[in-house]
Amino acid sequence: MANLKSLAKDTVIYGLSSIVGRFLNYLLVPLYTIKISAASGGYGVVTNVYAYTALLLVLLTFGMETTFFRFANKREENANKVYGTTLWAVGLLSLAFVLLVIAFLRPIASFEGYAEHPEYIGIMAVTVGVDAFLCIPFDYLRYQNKALKFAGIKLLNIAMLIGLNLFYFLIVGVTDVVYIFYINLFCSSVQVLFLLKEMKGFSYGFDVNLLKRMLAYAWPILILGIAGILNQTADKILFPFIYKASDVHSQLGIYGACSKIAMIMAMITQAFRFAYEPFVFGQAKSKDDRATYAKAMKYFLIFTLLAFLVVIGYMDILRHIIGKDYWEGLKVVPIVMAAEIMMGVYFNLSFWYKLIDKTIWGAMFSGIGCAVLIVINVVFVPKYGYMACAWGGFAGYGTAMILSYFVGQKYYPISYPLKEMALYVVLAALLFVAMTASNRNLPTLPAVAVNTLLGILFIAYIVKKDFPLSGLPIIGKHFRK
Repeated sequence: MANLKSLAKDTVIYGLSSIVGRFLNYLLVPLYTIKISAASGGYGVVTNVYAYTALLLVLLTFGMETTFFRFANKREENANKVYGTTLWAVGLLSLAFVLLVIAFLRPIASFEGYAEHPEYIGIMAVTVGVDAFLCIPFDYLRYQNKALKFAGIKLLNIAMLIGLNLFYFLIVGVTDVVYIFYINLFCSSVQVLFLLKEMKGFSYGFDVNLLKRMLAYAWPILILGIAGILNQTADKILFPFIYKASDVHSQLGIYGACSKIAMIMAMITQAFRFAYEPFVFGQAKSKDDRATYAKAMKYFLIFTLLAFLVVIGYMDILRHIIGKDYWEGLKVVPIVMAAEIMMGVYFNLSFWYKLIDKTIWGAMFSGIGCAVLIVINVVFVPKYGYMACAWGGFAGYGTAMILSYFVGQKYYPISYPLKEMALYVVLAALLFVAMTASNRNLPTLPAVAVNTLLGILFIAYIVKKDFPLSGLPIIGKHFRK
């Protein structure tokens, strides 16, 4: 229980940089969607370019984040040497990538459909190179349990990002999307100044033999990461190539803006991952606590389902996050959120093959899931547009999650409380149907009131089954009497 409390504490701290940070960043979504109309396709350009950025970030870190934690926690390895080797490897690859893109900027920009704006691609390349390199110093902070410094730098970055966007788009009055890319590059670069202390990792040296062992562990994680990020971004990358219509960037912008509302699941999962990854490998160093992993899975599912219902219940309010001309795409929100929940469950399941050093399984599961997503997109996007993108992600994550569970139970069995988890899912599904009907048939205020009561019903079930008030500090003593 003490370990779970430690995990919860770190999740809250990392959540400040992930959930709170991204929530504040969401303030930019109404700014962009109001200043950049859906018809212009400008937000579609942003959605498309940042989809490439997410994929490239995975390629440039090539699985070394998880690999760093695995090797740094091995008794026979020197943690500082592991860090130095990782820092050198990712840093050199990132630099090579930036130089290569600059050398072939125009043909690359032309291929991606931005022949008239190669600066989009150039700025993106430098930004992703900086971000990829900084992933390793940030991981080092996590390894040293410096959650407050980690969160502080991330939040400062978000504050600068928001401030500069507000200044240029509201005060100066620009509408050119290139300013979005320039601002992001500046804010990413400023983080280097706050991580100079962690840069001393270069002095720990570079061990070629160590790198070979790390790459043997990392390459399946890279494949897993590529497949995983493609599950999130392939639709946004492929959309301009397979949706043959004049308003392609407009439609992509609508899908991208509405998906932002659903990304609360991605924020929760990321915050949990930042705390859970070093926690699990640290646990494995001392003991094999499968019961703790099972409880963590249940609690993760409970709180993501609660977040799902909160978003659905207050959709009439949350839709104002984006401009009105983007509202037609709100129907994708519950689909994308459900897909993100399955992605989170899949992430929790993934530790069985990481702990037994069989990461090839993760590459296979994610690859199959990605293939399912791509097939659905290629077959159905030309006819159904971005709705096929949403369902493709749902099917892809669902496939990877199911495969990981059944194979994992054979090689690393964990007794997950499936019956209890299923009851939560069924209850959430019933409340979702009721909330959707409420949103559709009632004015905003009555719908919010009804959905609030339905949300309280779900919370009451949580309290009754898993978080009895008598177990809470201070106020719990009143319920134990």
